[in-house]
Amino acid sequence: MTTHVAVQPGFADLIDLWAPVRQLGTGFEFCEGPIWHPQEQHLLFSDMPGDVRRRWDKNGVREVRRPANKCNGMTYEAALDLIVCEHATSSLIRERPDGRREVLASHVEGMELNSPNDVVVKSDGSIYFSDPWYGRMPVFGVERPRQLGFQGVYRISPEGGAPQLLVDRYLFDQPNGLCFCPSEDRLFVNDTVQHNIRVFDILPDGRLGSGQIFASGIVGTEPGVPDGMKCDAQGNIWVTGPGGVWVYSIRGELIGKLRVPELVGNLTWGGPDWRTLFLAASHSLYAVETKVGPRIEPYMKASNAGAGTSSRDRAAAARSDVDSAATISANGVKKAAAGYRLDPSRCALIIQDMQNDVVMEGGAFASSGSPEHCRQQNAIANGARLAQAARARGIPVIHVWFIVEAGAPGVTMNAPLFEGLADAKALVRGTWGAAPVPGLEAQNGDHIVEKQRMSAWEGTRLETVLKALGRDIVVVTGAWTNMSIEHTARTGADKGYFMVVPEDACSTMNAEWHTASVNYALQNVCVVTDVDAVIVATEARP
Repeated sequence: MTTHVAVQPGFADLIDLWAPVRQLGTGFEFCEGPIWHPQEQHLLFSDMPGDVRRRWDKNGVREVRRPANKCNGMTYEAALDLIVCEHATSSLIRERPDGRREVLASHVEGMELNSPNDVVVKSDGSIYFSDPWYGRMPVFGVERPRQLGFQGVYRISPEGGAPQLLVDRYLFDQPNGLCFCPSEDRLFVNDTVQHNIRVFDILPDGRLGSGQIFASGIVGTEPGVPDGMKCDAQGNIWVTGPGGVWVYSIRGELIGKLRVPELVGNLTWGGPDWRTLFLAASHSLYAVETKVGPRIEPYMKASNAGAGTSSRDRAAAARSDVDSAATISANGVKKAAAGYRLDPSRCALIIQDMQNDVVMEGGAFASSGSPEHCRQQNAIANGARLAQAARARGIPVIHVWFIVEAGAPGVTMNAPLFEGLADAKALVRGTWGAAPVPGLEAQNGDHIVEKQRMSAWEGTRLETVLKALGRDIVVVTGAWTNMSIEHTARTGADKGYFMVVPEDACSTMNAEWHTASVNYALQNVCVVTDVDAVIVATEARP
């Protein structure tokens, strides 16, 4: 008999079914709110009834704050300010590293919040939190009357201000855990009393769509309810439940159960490679090793690299010394550490070969696995998000399309790729296969470059466009990572351009080929990074 329960075979790809659940500390009253510090390599967690905040690291568990206002959920912002849900004060608090304390939210409609419970931070800096009334109950908070007659989910904009109610005020009985999907365009919220998880589309202004049930019936004979919840790098949802932690696929299918000796209140990933799952479970703190890591949140990118250097120096260091200034992502990709800057006035964005025949089902190369890996990478949505940010910052967007005339005249048959292209009658001008994928079409002001080689430079007007625009930093996205993207990055580096590859906006036939390309071949010719890091790096600075 295995330690954990695979409901579907794919669960074994996420965790070894015999993986031991290690007890890191015990003797607590009720553990909650675990969060991992990416620089200092420690875990903070709350003992709510004891009104204590504790810290675990390689030296064991120690107390760091008492009283702690019976804090519950915690997370970090990108700058590593700690965001804390306080039951005793019915407030959402920002704690800065220097000790300063700021109240972010305490009232709505002139009345006290119930008791902020769990919190997440979006890449744009907006904060989402749930507000059940557990903090007004004995033991887990301070017993007192409720002022609000409902339990809501709220957003605080990046600019601050009053919390905005995002859902129908009577939709939830007790909204609790919440998390974003990897692309941050959907928010998951569970309800402890209703035993379900709802999912909401996130609208452009940060508000939520109407939502729908994602998973229901999270009940059983063993102790445990929907409470803490996290999303992994593949989009699977890990939620506390009877017997431990229940894991759902991105389609809402139960795929497995992580068994834990005690009732689990919350969970988070951490450790040097972000693959250790920490479990705040009633009277104890546990850890278990997984094969997958978390959805990358803004705070996870924080590092000590780059302090005290100029933006140009930091960028150069990221290119020339990736090994010493790099982090390993949840999917095993080596990326440049956060902290570098890219001057948007010198940048251009290339979207390469994102055409129907290349990455879509029904395309000429669909049997290669390319559409599936493109979906796994969420490459289309990530590329679109980066393009939107680029246009907003005056960064030109250049679409590079592989275009073949009918009959493939002028396409040499000197390589298997070109032979396969001609045989498949792929990427023929005017056909559906040659058209850009939905979501990455050219917009007014964008540039279009056509090619008949893997590299975007060979026989094209790309360099003419870049020189006319005065751009020498080239951000490359698209397909396929180990072919066109790699060729373009290599040639660009040879030509003296500073090349940047956000790997989560790129895809190929499978994850193995992609990872091999970005971890080895591309490390010597470009900065390997991700879309969020590029967006941050190109932000205007005072």
